[in-house]
Amino acid sequence: MRSATSLDPLLSEGYRRCAELTREYGTTYFWGAILLPKPRRRHVYAVYALCRLADDIVDDPGTLAASSVGEIADRLEQFAAGFRRDLRAGRSDDPVMAAVVDTVRRAEIDPECFDRFFGAMAMDLTTTSYETWDDLCGYMEGSAAVIGEMMLPVLEPTDPAARAPARALGLAFQLTNFLRDIDEDLDRGRVYLPQQDLRRFGADPAARRVTPQWRAFMRFEIERNRELYRVADTGISLLPPRSARCVGAARLLYSQILDRIERADYDVFSSRVRVPTWRKALTAGRIMVSRPPAGRTPKGTATDVTQDAR
Repeated sequence: MRSATSLDPLLSEGYRRCAELTREYGTTYFWGAILLPKPRRRHVYAVYALCRLADDIVDDPGTLAASSVGEIADRLEQFAAGFRRDLRAGRSDDPVMAAVVDTVRRAEIDPECFDRFFGAMAMDLTTTSYETWDDLCGYMEGSAAVIGEMMLPVLEPTDPAARAPARALGLAFQLTNFLRDIDEDLDRGRVYLPQQDLRRFGADPAARRVTPQWRAFMRFEIERNRELYRVADTGISLLPPRSARCVGAARLLYSQILDRIERADYDVFSSRVRVPTWRKALTAGRIMVSRPPAGRTPKGTATDVTQDAR
């Protein structure tokens, strides 16, 4: 990663706004990044902010109405074109975009990642369901796996083998979101669940009822989700200690959403399952002051606080 220099007022304001966006909408990312040195922490916030702003365009109320899809697509394309233009110029007059460009250049994030990301965002305007798990993974390639690739240079891995686990963690995070947000996504006319799996278990999310069939379906998807987390765990020891703590904290907090879904008897319709912000802050604090015992990887540090964080 390129060394940081003193930030000018525009960049300082941009990174401040990125941190605010992350704290408001991406609290797990916010509290996980607290464990990083400040220069790298703000890069996490900048990457999150770009993704959040694009996602907000796609999830604009009324997006899926036939009369608005073209307009939203134009807004997304203009946003993406503006980002690419600023990236080529190496600067932006907009504080948030200036921070994003600074992050991409300093962290040396591959610009191709953003092509895949914006492609996935555009898919949301025309695709409302996915037939198979492979089909869903095709969407998540650009909406989730690639986020792991964007974040990886910020974390400064010690081994290139960390790429595959980083991608798995991005997929795990998004699948957790999909399972938590089924009710909200239904309201937007979208179903981010493999239709093949729903038929296999006889589960119907549109009914918004917890039935034996629904429980069986959710158990299957949660186990699939936990396998992705297990793959992601193999990369934590390939990160420097503070990065390992950051990823360990975020992984721990996100995976606890699955625990809470189970404790709610797989009811994701009555209310949104959450890990309280105070618990996220407590987990980050405990991991920050902990030291891995001799002979153990940083992954163990995060695991040690699991019970305290629940």
